[in-house]
Amino acid sequence: MTEPAISISGLHKHYGDLHAVDGLDLEIPRGEVFALLGPNGAGKSTTVEILEGFRKRTSGEVSVLGIDPQSATKEWRHRVGVMLQGTSGRGLLTARESVQYAARLYPNARDVDETLAAVGLTEKAGAKPATLSGGQRRRLDVALALIGRPELVFLDEPTTGFDPEARRQFWGLIESVRGDGTTVLLTTHYLDEADHLADRIGIIAAGRMVALDTPAGLRSRANAAHISWVDDGVARTEQTATPSAFLRDLLARTPGEITSLEVRHPSLEDVYLQLIGETQRAAADPSADTEEVAS
Repeated sequence: MTEPAISISGLHKHYGDLHAVDGLDLEIPRGEVFALLGPNGAGKSTTVEILEGFRKRTSGEVSVLGIDPQSATKEWRHRVGVMLQGTSGRGLLTARESVQYAARLYPNARDVDETLAAVGLTEKAGAKPATLSGGQRRRLDVALALIGRPELVFLDEPTTGFDPEARRQFWGLIESVRGDGTTVLLTTHYLDEADHLADRIGIIAAGRMVALDTPAGLRSRANAAHISWVDDGVARTEQTATPSAFLRDLLARTPGEITSLEVRHPSLEDVYLQLIGETQRAAADPSADTEEVAS
């Protein structure tokens, strides 16, 4: 059996009474694009920094590419790509020179110009980081993380500041590295990005996993569809768990054509907000009866 790219069991990280990560279990197979979602303060960044070897855990077992990142070697770091926050804003090298320099550190690096094009930096290849916008510096961070063809890459909110065209180019780049067999752990606040790219999505809140499923599986958890139509000039809406039955009844009791009829099934964002809301309500009222939502 192939060893997973990432294996976490009973992960805890405490800061005094604050439990930033509170008993997290997770396994990510090799070659998977995995999106880790959650509100600010949920424990995403702490978890990712532990996996990258930049932060020590309080307790639990962690294996990344078969190695405990807390005692990672130089050879292990050559196999891992990391997009750090704000690292490209400093330095005297141009964007192309920065990526060229990074490429020399790896035995099988990607083509420099192709990588710059994939993150939308071709026209700014000769510019120094200090002259780039915040979004352009994030693109450079992505290029630096991917240039070495890593076995595993951590991308922390990679498309923040990207325009729509650059985001689509980035999505194509992630699809290409997936084709190379690279494992990707992605954090993002763009739910459409996670829906488009991820094989599976984990949603964490208060340091715990509250849902773990494919994008389609998560969407299917929502218990209602939204139906809207116009009845005798009056706009009406209905939320129902049985849309087919509701529509049959609506058609049977409505003479003539129903205008502006629309059936909208829950989006990933709808499910995400529902899960986070349930977790926050449970935290506010610990005595409430809550059911396990992670699977």
